[in-house]
Amino acid sequence: MFINFWYAAGWAKDVGQEPVKVRMLSHDFVLFRDTEGVVHCLSNTCVHRGGSLAQGKVLNNCIQCPYHGWQFDTGGVCRKVPSLGAGAKPPPRAQVDAYPTQERYGLVFVFLGDLPEAERPPIMPIDEWEQDGWRSTELDYEWRANYERSIENGLDPAHNEFVHPSHGFSGANEDYKVPDFEPKEHDWGFSFMMKFRSSAGKTKESMKKERGEGTTEAGTGHMGPSQMWTHIHFTPTNWMHQYIYETPVSETHTKIYLINLRNGMLDPDMDERISKGNLMIAEQDRVVIEALEPPITPTSLARETLVPADKVIVRYRERLIEWQQRGWRIDVDALNAKGDDIVYAIPSPARHEHRRWALHPVPLLAS
Repeated sequence: MFINFWYAAGWAKDVGQEPVKVRMLSHDFVLFRDTEGVVHCLSNTCVHRGGSLAQGKVLNNCIQCPYHGWQFDTGGVCRKVPSLGAGAKPPPRAQVDAYPTQERYGLVFVFLGDLPEAERPPIMPIDEWEQDGWRSTELDYEWRANYERSIENGLDPAHNEFVHPSHGFSGANEDYKVPDFEPKEHDWGFSFMMKFRSSAGKTKESMKKERGEGTTEAGTGHMGPSQMWTHIHFTPTNWMHQYIYETPVSETHTKIYLINLRNGMLDPDMDERISKGNLMIAEQDRVVIEALEPPITPTSLARETLVPADKVIVRYRERLIEWQQRGWRIDVDALNAKGDDIVYAIPSPARHEHRRWALHPVPLLAS
């Protein structure tokens, strides 16, 4: 798991002025809106005596701890300690980490890290969002799986033939081979497109005439460790574009947000059918991914026998190594080995401004 990236924390419609507890990167956070409607995210642990801020309430744009009433503003600074008396100044260390947020595509994104704004990786864009001629559906689901294994599955051009009957021939095509392709590099990831034979095309005569015998153009790409897109072009004019924001709850638990856009079948009555189809495909993937051994991506490429069709898997893992070398990967072994008397926090940008913090930052692997 990595700090210094944007993560989807939940649907914007589910966040109001009542605190909402969210778990990401094996840490707890609290989301809430101020009186202007702006969403804020704080580390969930009160630095006084460990109260859960998500169990408190929002007062005067501050979140009040349910244990002793300490109030923390939207920047994480404590503004009131009731036990000190009216007007008393809270201790300098009375602050919790506060994280940048953005609302996009119906989601609340939180930047979990300490990079200054100019250096932060972007949120994966959805260019078709609210554009004429496109309609969206939104889903979320959870897997008991490592997010890297899930992202690799989405990037993998070879699994469709065997995992998804609607995408391939389930191994019955003796001439099957993954076409040659070359990933296109981007600042925070890569992408590729290719054409392949689709079993779904065999029964649609009109499509066969338009695109050729059962041929579909599709491709995928990623941005950062846990955001990816898939473009499926059934015909030159009938497209489906999917955008997936995966949030690691822990190393072995992932929350997945899927935003599906289509430029055909625009009748709202088709939304349920589209969503059911998306969930069916996701379920086919889940059954395979949750059974992988080891459940977490091996740290060495030599631990798996890879072939040319796996070049995108290799490139994705190389990108992860690049970000690890920047000192952004959480040391999960150290995190899991901590005693019950220790609580860590994901470091926020404010940690560069002063060093008076009660909670230690989460341990990171050496760069």
